[in-house]
Amino acid sequence: MEAMPKPDPTPRRRIANPHAWARYWRIMRWMTLLALACVAVALIYFKTGESPVPVHMVIATSLGVFLTVMVGTGLMSLAFLSSGTGHDEDAADPFDKRH
Repeated sequence: MEAMPKPDPTPRRRIANPHAWARYWRIMRWMTLLALACVAVALIYFKTGESPVPVHMVIATSLGVFLTVMVGTGLMSLAFLSSGTGHDEDAADPFDKRH
């Protein structure tokens, strides 16, 4: 009778760091305010121009500025969250000779 093969070890379950999540949401709240301020600056720029700006351009610019700031913020915040919860240490370095 052959021995049963050993199963792969199950990955350890890591409980997310609540402080990292709190920092993530704090960053997102502040950056939402910054994104709204950037939209306000863009609208003020349009208002001070010499020619009138079509409403479609105002809507597109407002959404574009807001979403651009929020996507950039979200991606960087997720990098900070990944670092803060310890997921970066779990990833194996393919060039490390010890593994």
